[in-house]
Amino acid sequence: MVEIGDRPIIWHIMKTYSHYGHNEFIILCGYKGYVIKEFFANYVRYRSDLTIDLVGNTTTYHKNHSEPWKITLIDTGQDTLTGGRIKRVKDYLGDEPFLLTYGDGVSNVNINELIEFHKQQNAYVTLSAIRPPGRFGAFSLSDESDKITSFKEKPEGNGSDTAWINGGFFVVEPQALDFIEGDHTIWERDPLENIAQQGKLAAYKHQGFWHPMDSLNDKHKLEELWATGKAPWKIWE
Repeated sequence: MVEIGDRPIIWHIMKTYSHYGHNEFIILCGYKGYVIKEFFANYVRYRSDLTIDLVGNTTTYHKNHSEPWKITLIDTGQDTLTGGRIKRVKDYLGDEPFLLTYGDGVSNVNINELIEFHKQQNAYVTLSAIRPPGRFGAFSLSDESDKITSFKEKPEGNGSDTAWINGGFFVVEPQALDFIEGDHTIWERDPLENIAQQGKLAAYKHQGFWHPMDSLNDKHKLEELWATGKAPWKIWE
């Protein structure tokens, strides 16, 4: 819920998906999940002109500027780890492939191209591979290959600016959930490592913009890009 401009980062991420026609969301809530719930519960009110009749106790909405989103917010437990959160919403996902990403990074990744790429890979999971400074999980990927043969989340000594890293923005087949044991499973550890060993983890090489919000410096950079009208992830206008 950290803001870029006057909107939380999760809103920016959802706008990217919505730009490509994906308007149904499941948000995996944990620590202070009520803040996210309150934001979306009051979203239409904040985005509309209102007439409030105090005597009749009615509210009339005018010029609703909200997005056509259907949002399911699930409390997945305060201490549940990333894999466990995904596993907990299995019943909401159905039997079709689904899109998955983190709530702390923005990108101009083409979601529909990502999906089409995934369909060609015969993979359980496709992630978006990017090349930022080396402080993230790295994996083995040659320039000629789209399959990941090994995956390590934040390995020691990963300081290469040329390493491909996990930028999120996944396409996930339902079979991938079988690799998640329970609440204490980290998605980026055993599940992705084991899927990679089976040759079922693919990488969509994104050469465009991607930036996380991991620090105050990251926030300042994203705020500056937004304020100056130079935000590369703002593809919806």
